[in-house]
Amino acid sequence: MIKTIHAIEELSIWVGRTFGWCILILTLSVAYEVFVRYVLNAPTVWAFDMMVQMYGALFLMAGPYALAQDTHVRADVVYRLLSIRWQARIDLILYFCFFFPGMLALAWYGAEIAADSWRYKEVSWNSPARIQIYFFKTLIPLAAGLFIIQGIAECMRCYLAIKSGSWLPRLKDAQETEDILLQQQAAAAKAQA
Repeated sequence: MIKTIHAIEELSIWVGRTFGWCILILTLSVAYEVFVRYVLNAPTVWAFDMMVQMYGALFLMAGPYALAQDTHVRADVVYRLLSIRWQARIDLILYFCFFFPGMLALAWYGAEIAADSWRYKEVSWNSPARIQIYFFKTLIPLAAGLFIIQGIAECMRCYLAIKSGSWLPRLKDAQETEDILLQQQAAAAKAQA
């Protein structure tokens, strides 16, 4: 079961890292648009649509990555005071009551939206460039599928926590600078002691 959980997490991390490059593309396109618009007085017709698509792709595909890294925002005023077994029970109930129904709805309706978009060869109506957007709409059901797969891994993680009373360590990818500094301080304090 642990190998399955880690394999799913690796997939989510890989997808998140891959779509993380959308940030670079988004940044460069914004900088280019600002330069040609305000310095050369020659705005583009495609930049706005591309920026929206890059942001949307990043937002959709980084969700499973964030779930795999346990970085989604959580209102845990009471939750953090509970034992790990109770945290896992609550998480498991919430996954089945809210997460999976929401993701199944996103997959179902997202697939319909993507299929319609492909059938019509949908283009953006926001700009005269008429950029094709049916490729982008395919990411909606794909992201929902990845969320469901990662949600299954999270449920397995909850099951293991209920049995053992401790959380399975996550595969680490990126860390907050604050966490790194705290770890370094703790190591330095331990070395001095």
